[in-house]
Amino acid sequence: MAALRGLVSALESYRERDRLIRTLGYGCQLIGGILLEKSHAKSEVGKSLLVFSEQLSHCRTVLRLFDDLSMLAYTKRYGLGTKEEDAILRWMSVFNNLADQLYYPCEHVAWAADAKIICTNSAKWWTFTTSLWGISLLLGIGRSLRTVLKLRRKLRSPEGNFTGQPSKRDQKAIEGQMKSEVLNLLSNLADLCNAVHWLPPGFLWAGRFPPWLVGLMGTLSSLIGLYRVSDGGNAGTL
Repeated sequence: MAALRGLVSALESYRERDRLIRTLGYGCQLIGGILLEKSHAKSEVGKSLLVFSEQLSHCRTVLRLFDDLSMLAYTKRYGLGTKEEDAILRWMSVFNNLADQLYYPCEHVAWAADAKIICTNSAKWWTFTTSLWGISLLLGIGRSLRTVLKLRRKLRSPEGNFTGQPSKRDQKAIEGQMKSEVLNLLSNLADLCNAVHWLPPGFLWAGRFPPWLVGLMGTLSSLIGLYRVSDGGNAGTL
């Protein structure tokens, strides 16, 4: 019953529901892709799972039509990051927020073009959208790497960061933050693999992933996000 209550509580929250839909969608793509791979594209169950995964992805795209204001509020709250001590982390965060902010209107235009609401080339706008997502992921990876390096130096030279010897509580807090950043790094790397795959063919491995590999990368990223949320971390994912 406790697990059921937790699931119901998660489904009542937009962010938690989105994470569950994302995990389910990529999981279906992973299983469906594997079934099609083994049956040489003859598995009806595999095809159905891929269609279901596509519909869940479309559901998330429609729901993101209402995310612009919340992203704008976050961007405005962070501003130019004047409270951030590290200038490199500060500007990485500023440009990351800018990429995320631009992502939403580009995706809305691409979605509206696909739905025949407006007359424009949707492929061009999907390329813009995916490129912004990739830039955001790269900046997130850079931020995580720099943060982990700074925290490692802090642990190795504690006398420069604490008054006297650091307590076990301080060490545990730093180790917990490092763990969260490493998980965020792995999640962003998995998503970046998919982002490149969805770019126009000819760029790196764009268009070369089979469905099961896209599902695997997305599932790994989603499960890491769910774990980080349960562990008290921040796991916002597009």
